[in-house]
Amino acid sequence: MKNDILAVGSIALDSLKTCNGNRDGLVGGSATYFSISASRYVTVNAVGVVGSDFPQAGWDLFSKYNINISNIQIVDGKTFNWGGKYSNDYSSRETLFTDLGVFASFSPTINLDGVNSKYIFLGNIQPSLQSVVKDQVAPGAMLILDTMNLWIDNNLNEVVEVISDIDVFLLNDEEALQLTREKSISLAGKRLLGLGPKAVIIKQGAHGSTLFKGDQKIHVPSVPGVSVFDPTGAGDSFAGGFVGYLAKYGDSDYVNAIVHGTAIASFTVSGFGVEGLVGASNNDISDRIDLIKRMYNE
Repeated sequence: MKNDILAVGSIALDSLKTCNGNRDGLVGGSATYFSISASRYVTVNAVGVVGSDFPQAGWDLFSKYNINISNIQIVDGKTFNWGGKYSNDYSSRETLFTDLGVFASFSPTINLDGVNSKYIFLGNIQPSLQSVVKDQVAPGAMLILDTMNLWIDNNLNEVVEVISDIDVFLLNDEEALQLTREKSISLAGKRLLGLGPKAVIIKQGAHGSTLFKGDQKIHVPSVPGVSVFDPTGAGDSFAGGFVGYLAKYGDSDYVNAIVHGTAIASFTVSGFGVEGLVGASNNDISDRIDLIKRMYNE
C-alpha cells in the first residue's frame, strides 16, 4: 500500500449567513476541507463528484495543495449546493436550502491512484456509499469514518453496520449521545466502542475532544480565545489534521494526531469557507500545536 490518503466526501458550493456577514458560492464540502488539511502532511487522493458548473477557483484550490483529483467525477448538471444560517452565538445552525444536484446519484469509483492508499477517510456521506468505498480499497488499510445526525436519524442500521469493523470513528458530542441514547460523553464513548470501532473520538467544539480506545479515556483541550466567523468544515479539517499526522508520523499516536487536528480546525473557524484554513502558515499551526500541548500537559 502507498503511504497516502484516500478521502471520500462531498464537494459543494456553500452559501452562508452569520452575524459577521454573508457569503455565497464558497467552495466547500467534507472532501474539500479534509483534503486541504491533510495535504499539509502527505498526498491526498480526493473522491467526489461535481457538476459542470463547478468553478475554476475550486480546481485551482485543489491544484495549490497538490490534491490528486483523478477520482473526482465531473457530471453534467449542478454541483451540490447548500445554504446555512448560524445563530449569533454559533450554538445552532439552520439549513436554508439543500440542492444535491449531481451528488444525488453519486457512486464512488476508485481508480489505481487511490485504491492502494494506506489511509482511508470515509467522510460525511451516506453510510451505504461509505460501504461502497470500503469494498474497493486494499485489505489492511486504516479506515477512519465520520458521520452526521442526518444519517443517524434516517439510516441508523447502516451506520451501525459500517462502523462495525473500522479503526477510528469520528463524531461530535450531539451525534454520540443521539446514536447511543446515553446521557454523558463517557457512557456514549464506551457504548460506541462496543459497536466495533477500535477507537472513538468525540468532538466537543470549544470544549475540545475525547479519545476512547480500549480502557483509555483521554481529553484534549481546544485552542482558547479563537474568534469564530464560520464553523463550517471545522470537523472535516480536524479529521484532515488527525489522519494527515497518522499518515506522516505513524498510525499509533492518536493523542498527537488529535492535537494537530485541533490546531488546524481552529483556523478553519476563523474565516469564511476555507479562507482561514488556507491563510494559516505552517508556523501559525505549529504555534497552536505547541499551545495545545502545553495545556494538555498542565
